[in-house]
Amino acid sequence: MNHSIYSADRTTHLKIVVVALVAGVIVAGLGIMSRTSVDEYQTARVMKAGKPVAITSSNNSLVR
Repeated sequence: MNHSIYSADRTTHLKIVVVALVAGVIVAGLGIMSRTSVDEYQTARVMKAGKPVAITSSNNSLVR
């Protein structure tokens, strides 16, 4: 076994590349599997413009 990446032979480099690719595929697979339902968060709501409305947080009635 070579302890330096500079003096490593071809098979050692190939092992490193294969391990990195497998780890990348595992991480990507876990990320895809852990996603929640797309439809739950990406619902499009269309609001059409109408008459102007005043929104307040007070429950007091206004007497004129």
